[in-house]
Order: sequence, then structure tokens, then C-alpha cells
Amino acid sequence: MAIDESRAFRPVRIAVLTVSDSRNRADDRSGDTLVARLTGAGHILADRDIVRDDADAIVAKLEGWIADSRVDCVISTGGTGVTGRDVTPEAFARVWEKEIAGFGELFRWLSYRTIGTSTIQSRACAGVARGTYLFALPGSTGAVKDGWDGILKDQLDSRHTPCNFVELMPRLKER
Repeated sequence: MAIDESRAFRPVRIAVLTVSDSRNRADDRSGDTLVARLTGAGHILADRDIVRDDADAIVAKLEGWIADSRVDCVISTGGTGVTGRDVTPEAFARVWEKEIAGFGELFRWLSYRTIGTSTIQSRACAGVARGTYLFALPGSTGAVKDGWDGILKDQLDSRHTPCNFVELMPRLKER
């Protein structure tokens, strides 16, 4: 579990999606935090948007980015709770072909160290759709930090050993 400096770093083209009925670009702190972390790590911000808590709107945005060859990965923030308006996991499940179940489990384990049993209210999730990685994080800046710093920073780094998501990218569309 280390960075192998002898390997080349390969930047990932990441689209950031904020799911919220109330946020806009001026007050999207979670989206800003995520963008700062991914660009600070050397990745490319492929696109960024905010959509309302509506499954059809989320699916439409995901489908557009999945079809865009300039997007390797989508990371969303928001809409992963348990209230009636929280529909991000359901929207993601409508488009992914394979779920990455361990992502949500690991996220909640990491988050437990920060917020204790309140982490049970998170339905963070991940999957793969037509060669594009999809990761859904809760909407707080703390959750974004937990998800990026604790999981995605390493798994989206091509130098991370013993393995990482980047090295699998050429094989995601295999049949």
C-alpha cells in the first residue's frame, strides 16, 4: 500500500457532479473541495455540474458523461442519505453495469472514525458503466475529504500498489 515512484503517473479525466436542490456554484463547498483535491493530485477536471435531487436528471447527466470519451470517471457529492429526496444511489444503479460494493463499505468504515455511528445514514456507492467509473459521495465537505483522501486519492493514482483502478481502465469494456 504505497506509491511506486518508478511508475508513471497517469492523470484521470474526472467529471464532478453536485446533487442538490439548494446549492449553486457560489456555495458548492463540497464540489469545490473535490475539485481542489483532484486537480491538486494532478488529475484533469473534465467537467462540472450541479443537478437537482431528481433521479431522471441525475441519470441524464451520468449518461451524457458516460458517452463522452473525454470523461474517465464521475465523482458526485450529495443525495446519498435516506430522506425522500435522496435518490443518487438509485440513479447510479440505473446506469452502472457493475457495482463496486466495497467502495460504500470502505467509505462507511473510514467515515466511522470521524462521525461515529452517523455514518450508517450514508449510502455512498460506486460502479462502472461502459468503461466509466462512477463514485457517489455524501454532500458534506467532511465526507468528500474522507472519500477522496481515504480511497480515491490512492485508487485513482496509477502508481498505487499493489493495485489501483487506473490500471484496470483499458480492460473495463472487455466482454
